[in-house]
Amino acid sequence: MSLRRKFVAYLLFIHLIFAAVVIYLLWDHRIWLLAVEVFFLLSFIMALKIFQGLFQPLELITSGVEFMRDGDFTTRLRELGQPEMDTLIGIYNRMVDHLRAERVRMQEQHYFLEKILSVSPSAIVTLDYDEKVSFANPAAESVLQHPLNELKGKRLGDLAPPFTKTMDELAIGHSIIIPLRGIRKLRCYKSHFLDQGHPRTFYIIEELTEELRQTERAAYEKLIRMLSHEVNNSLGAANSLLHSCLHYKDQIRTEDRVDFETALTVAIVRTEHLNSFMKSFADIVKLPLPRRQFTDARTLLQNLVSLLSTELTRRMIRVVWDVQTEMEPVQMDEQQMEQVFLNVFKNAMEAIDIDGAITIRLGKLNRKNFVSIEDTGCGINEETRRHLFTPFFSTKENGQGIGLTLIQEILSQHKFEFSLESTPLQPTRFTILFC
Repeated sequence: MSLRRKFVAYLLFIHLIFAAVVIYLLWDHRIWLLAVEVFFLLSFIMALKIFQGLFQPLELITSGVEFMRDGDFTTRLRELGQPEMDTLIGIYNRMVDHLRAERVRMQEQHYFLEKILSVSPSAIVTLDYDEKVSFANPAAESVLQHPLNELKGKRLGDLAPPFTKTMDELAIGHSIIIPLRGIRKLRCYKSHFLDQGHPRTFYIIEELTEELRQTERAAYEKLIRMLSHEVNNSLGAANSLLHSCLHYKDQIRTEDRVDFETALTVAIVRTEHLNSFMKSFADIVKLPLPRRQFTDARTLLQNLVSLLSTELTRRMIRVVWDVQTEMEPVQMDEQQMEQVFLNVFKNAMEAIDIDGAITIRLGKLNRKNFVSIEDTGCGINEETRRHLFTPFFSTKENGQGIGLTLIQEILSQHKFEFSLESTPLQPTRFTILFC
């Protein structure tokens, strides 16, 4: 039974008791009996009105509680003209106004955050209290290679990309650079935030491939320009002096003339070699923008195989063609792309050395034309793989470390995607995806 009904029952019970007593005592005095009964009736009516006045604010408060339970912060209570209750109603109205403003602010911030996450180039992943994926923005879906509905409820270490296990084992507050297949590199940062007083984990994953390439390019461009300037100035003067000294060979004694001429000739050859060496580095810095024209990649590769046929035969290397689909002509700089394919072929032949095969695949991948050149060499070890495409890095005895750097510059300027995939004792595959 509610408090209201209890109070009404109590008033009714008291008045009935008093009425019964009065009837018993004043039954013989009808006039007084009637007067007292009228008094009790008026008392009961007055008690109900006072009761109603007392419980009306309680009804308002009950209504306010219902509004708050339903999340309705738009309704305000009207003042009753009772100072005590009006103070309470004023506090309630201010609280509701504050909650409504706070909810609007939170909704606006949530909407703003959703917009930022949806267009952010950084991949963001949040986990629930059980360390399972609860949210991933579009960039994260691309990096993790799964849509959000397939990621939800799964642990990172259980997902297909192998680097997710590394992410899962990362300590809170730490970051790590993760190399992927080909030349891609990711920087992953792991931290946590509080949700309802409990910590939840989140990851921020950034693509560093282009950023690192631009940083490396700026560094080696500055170095090459400085070295080229100093070396060319010195070599020019030194070569001029050496050639001038050769004119005096006839003035040298006959027994010393041969040694004199030989020494100067060796010095001239070495300076010319050094000049050529520096020029090969400078060519990367001065690489012109590609002059695109429609070119048949298959024809370009066939011409290159013909050019290298003598060396391929000498090394007993077979060329296997795997044309999955016919490719339409692609807009490219023919001379620059010929240099790319030539460098890739040379690397493949050196990896095989003697007796092997180079497979050329052409076709479509994700509706884009691609060329893949795969050799049967011994593969690339993990230490070397981490330094691929690093300027001046080479595993060859007399290598300059500019072959892959030149390939990277040409393909990047063409906006072509590319990757170099290799593991020890497995085939090495260089793939170019044309845009």
